[in-house]
Amino acid sequence: MTKNALKAADRYLLSPHNLGREELEKALRKLMRRGVDYGDLYFQYARAEGWGLEEGIVKSGSFSIEEGVGVRAVSGEKTAFAYSDDISMDALLDAVRVTRAIGATGRKQKVKTTPRKPPAKLYRADDPLASLDDTAKVQLLERLEAFARAADPRVIQVMAGLAGTWEVVLVARSDGHMAADVRPLVRVSLTVIMEDGGRREQGSAGGGGRFDYGYFTEEKLRGYALDAVRQARVNLEAVAAPAGTMTVVLGPGWPGILLHEAIGHGLEGDFNRKGSSAFSGRIGEQVAARGVTVVDDGSLPDRRGSLTIDDEGNPGARTVLIEDGILTRYMQDMTNARLMGMKPTGNGRRESYAHMPLPRMTNTFMLNGERDPAEIIASVKKGLYAVNFGGGQVDITSGKFVFSASEAYLIENGKVTHPVKGAALIGNGPDALTRISLIGNDMALDPGIGSCGKDGQSVPVGVGQPTLRIDALTVGGTG
Repeated sequence: MTKNALKAADRYLLSPHNLGREELEKALRKLMRRGVDYGDLYFQYARAEGWGLEEGIVKSGSFSIEEGVGVRAVSGEKTAFAYSDDISMDALLDAVRVTRAIGATGRKQKVKTTPRKPPAKLYRADDPLASLDDTAKVQLLERLEAFARAADPRVIQVMAGLAGTWEVVLVARSDGHMAADVRPLVRVSLTVIMEDGGRREQGSAGGGGRFDYGYFTEEKLRGYALDAVRQARVNLEAVAAPAGTMTVVLGPGWPGILLHEAIGHGLEGDFNRKGSSAFSGRIGEQVAARGVTVVDDGSLPDRRGSLTIDDEGNPGARTVLIEDGILTRYMQDMTNARLMGMKPTGNGRRESYAHMPLPRMTNTFMLNGERDPAEIIASVKKGLYAVNFGGGQVDITSGKFVFSASEAYLIENGKVTHPVKGAALIGNGPDALTRISLIGNDMALDPGIGSCGKDGQSVPVGVGQPTLRIDALTVGGTG
């Protein structure tokens, strides 16, 4: 994969602009003068498209090609960064001149690097945009709409979307390491609106990952349509959610978004280096209930959040963050790892060549426990069963969160009963970890729909978890 990716990088990023390894090494030598500890060049070529269908008509469409290079210099805790959408030796040297000024007042420090094995091949390099012609892409969305309308006559509106990207990235570092990656990414999204007796409700579904549009078979599309219609149908029957402190059972898969937001961000290296995370300085301490093991794994094949290499050239990796309730590690990029005396974990990510890398999650999930999900629900006399989530807010420093459930049910005497609407989970991430009392054996990953925002940058991610019972969680409701 590395050799083929380097060939692709040469074809799309270097040769068209009369650049080669010699020119990159020259730019890096100039960058590393005057007290710079570490530097890198990040090249990117990306093609992207999006299609939107509503009421049987393609109402939106986009196609773009972007390319550019970012130049970074690090000295101590200071970072200088410049970028250009012009890939040429002159533009590269201009960016180097701007960036290396950071080292003028710094002291030269040796940056230790660890030799790394070539990364494993996690996904194919095929361009998804070329896997179907434009007519077939529109037909895909039309079939998705037809499946949704056929599922229930109360469906009055269908909005479907198809998106794909194909990018080639190249990282050249001052320690001599050079790595490249070819990254496909696709996603289908569907929202349906149903009306009954003057009441309107909606449901959503979708999926994707690092492959081409061939993944979206008739069976897949029908499944998305049935799931979205089912959610809307459930919400039509929903009653007002109760409010108060109660036992909450979270379903498997996508509800892991709560874990991602309320806990995951607090385990990223920069927040912990600065002491602004609720988990700062707590490695080796028990931060969660026994049995809770949380992993970030960027090395899963074909997953939306996976990376053959991260955006600093390090292989995607599996990092155990919490093991049996004990905090074991933070997610690290190279800068924060060096400043904290730790090793990078393959979590250095950036939205594009125009952004600096940050420690970010990839696929973050909780591992299985031993309990049968039916047993967990049966253990609850009165509570809430949350199956799907919409938006939410989190304060990284305190860990406080508010999440709205887009699909939830009452649990009464050990049985799932009425669907409810308007339920919000309110709590504190680190505290909620200690309130997990039962962990299911049905761990699932999300269908490939997640994106994560941080410091104005958005990157694709994955989440997951088994069924969980959390005791004494605050539920905000309207009933």
